[in-house]
Amino acid sequence: MATTTAPTAQQIPALIHLAALAHLEGQVRAAKTLPELQFLAVNETRRLVPYQQAFLLTWGNGTAACQVATAASVAVVEREAPLIRWLEQVAQALRQEHPGGEPMALTEEACPASCREGWREYVQGYVFWCPLKHPDETVLGVWWFEREFPWQENDVAIVHRLACSYAYAWKALTKKSGGWFATMKKPSAWLVGLAVIGALCVPVRVSTMAPVKVMAKDPVIVSAPMDGVIADVLVPPNTMVLQDRILFRYEDTNIRNQFQVADKQLAVARAEHAQAVQGGFADPQRKADAPLKEAEASLKETERDYAQEMLEQIDVRAPQTGLLLYTNKADWVGKPVSVGERVMEIADPQRLELRIDLPVSDALMLKDGAEVVAFFDALPLESFPATVSRASYHAEVLPGDVLAYRVLAELRGADSRLRIGWQGSAKVYGERGPLAFLLFRRPLTALRQLLGV
Repeated sequence: MATTTAPTAQQIPALIHLAALAHLEGQVRAAKTLPELQFLAVNETRRLVPYQQAFLLTWGNGTAACQVATAASVAVVEREAPLIRWLEQVAQALRQEHPGGEPMALTEEACPASCREGWREYVQGYVFWCPLKHPDETVLGVWWFEREFPWQENDVAIVHRLACSYAYAWKALTKKSGGWFATMKKPSAWLVGLAVIGALCVPVRVSTMAPVKVMAKDPVIVSAPMDGVIADVLVPPNTMVLQDRILFRYEDTNIRNQFQVADKQLAVARAEHAQAVQGGFADPQRKADAPLKEAEASLKETERDYAQEMLEQIDVRAPQTGLLLYTNKADWVGKPVSVGERVMEIADPQRLELRIDLPVSDALMLKDGAEVVAFFDALPLESFPATVSRASYHAEVLPGDVLAYRVLAELRGADSRLRIGWQGSAKVYGERGPLAFLLFRRPLTALRQLLGV
């Protein structure tokens, strides 16, 4: 049966150091971010190697300068502090003198001549310089340790072992945080840049979105035939009407009275003319008045005919068969109207067109025959292709103080589901242009308006 012996008093400190080393290396492997690893490097290393102060500097690549990343017992490094600037100057000089990155104990004599004056001011003990070198010979950072007593061989061995562990974890975290783009080689980056530029130059159809409404194509306008007050509207809106059906009626009191007065005045004028003709046979003076009486009778007849014509227009009839469109019956009953005022429309529900209000800020170079795709709120899952038939030359101010062009488009195919008045959005396609123009058109327009270029 195997037996175990308790460690001796001389072995206990070594075991404690071994446990601390294993625990610290476990913390290094568990570090999730580079700042966390750098914090461990300057603060937790003190459990194994005694020192008063420690700094961790980034080594830099190529011509990049060394910089103090973190310091022991310091939350934030003050970059403009004289000590920090002197340390970075010393590290830069040592990197140039010892590019291999070998650890060494520094003395005032080994310090670069340009930095010795600062050595006397800032260094209060013994310094150990230890670069963090990865197994692939890449130097990622460097340790700067200070303490009041000389560095022993066992401390140097521990620092060297920890430097390898920290360098390995540093490289792993750098790859993880950099992502795929950071690991790309320069030729690959050039290829990606060229691919992006090429994609921006790909010609695409420039398009924009604008509000759209279904309108009747070439509707017949029912306007007021004379001045007057509408007494009644006989047909409700959105109703199919036949030709000659009465749509609305004027208030006829004044017009009917005017006709009756004109008819009586005509009878009187005719009687006076007949009397003048009969009296002319005996009296030459009365014979001379006969042509005047005839002219007065003719004038009264014209007035009677005009009054009769106005009386016949009291009932306004439908000029053709179709769908009657107007706002509301209550809006017109009792309302005075003038000659030519638009009251109603009669449209063919099978002849439709799209009216697109294209804002000036999104205006495209449109031409007849341009493609349009309409999406209506009533049928959100379907699209309706159309073709631009004409566009207004001048922009108009629409409700809401929006300056826009009126664009009319014809549907490519009839659809019985579409109704006059439906609204939605339309995608209007213009001429082809590079993808960059489509993506940056609005930002460039805003920038030009801002700068006045």
